[in-house]
Amino acid sequence: MDELILCSEEVTAARSGGRPVVALESTIITHGMPYPQNLETARAVEDAVRQAGATPATVAVMEGRLRVGLSGDALEALARARDVRKLSRADLAVCLASGETGATTVAATMIVAHLAGIAVFATGGIGGVHRGAEESFDISADLRELAETPVTVVAAGAKAILDLPKTLEVLETLGVPVIGFGQDAFPAFWSRDSGLAAPLRLDTPEAIAASHRMRGALGLPGGQLVANPIPEQDEIPSATLAPLIVEAQAQAAAQGITGKAVTPFLLQWLFERTEGRTLQANIALVMNNARLAARIARALAS
Repeated sequence: MDELILCSEEVTAARSGGRPVVALESTIITHGMPYPQNLETARAVEDAVRQAGATPATVAVMEGRLRVGLSGDALEALARARDVRKLSRADLAVCLASGETGATTVAATMIVAHLAGIAVFATGGIGGVHRGAEESFDISADLRELAETPVTVVAAGAKAILDLPKTLEVLETLGVPVIGFGQDAFPAFWSRDSGLAAPLRLDTPEAIAASHRMRGALGLPGGQLVANPIPEQDEIPSATLAPLIVEAQAQAAAQGITGKAVTPFLLQWLFERTEGRTLQANIALVMNNARLAARIARALAS
């Protein structure tokens, strides 16, 4: 395993000193926005983790190794790379074995974080049950990963383009704790309130860290999802987005877009229809999640 995992000097030093580390995914860099905005955002998210008292560990697959923490040069190389694989649990080993470059989704980042001994991971929003899944069976591997891999994931809920009631039902069936941070409502990515209740609520990073430790003590498999609402000043109300999401879904169906291609298509459609507001909100919520994840990691480290 030591031959497969390459930690950056910063991450290695933090782990050796028992200091808090926060894992970060890389698909937001390779599949979320164009260069150089992707690089600027990645650097800003890493800086937000540092300013909150933890060490960032951006995860990716490069040159046949699991990279945990990227140097400045490696981060820029990933931001400029083309034909990067979007990796989940099913693709991770193939990408490693073939020596290709891959960016990690929520599921793959959780796997690598756990292998590297990192307990907290910040992302934008998790994947979930897609609308129309009763016909397509399109359900993200993120949900199963949350049930199996013991990492606390900080996200702004699940992406609003999904079927949120079904997503929560599947998480409940899988035994995944879904914790609303500081509010009773389950957030919907760009919006603070999805209209659904969060199954659980905790109000401090220390309480979330205590819950993480207790799951380990009980021998319970899997992690926990911390649903952290986007800051009020950055949100786009659900009522504004709802008709646009319906329109985007109809376009995807009409064009025969399926599988992994659905989410990027929908996000690009919404970006265009909102004149970029969804992307700005996305950046704001990722930064907010990074700061909370750092506070949780600090509580765990203490």
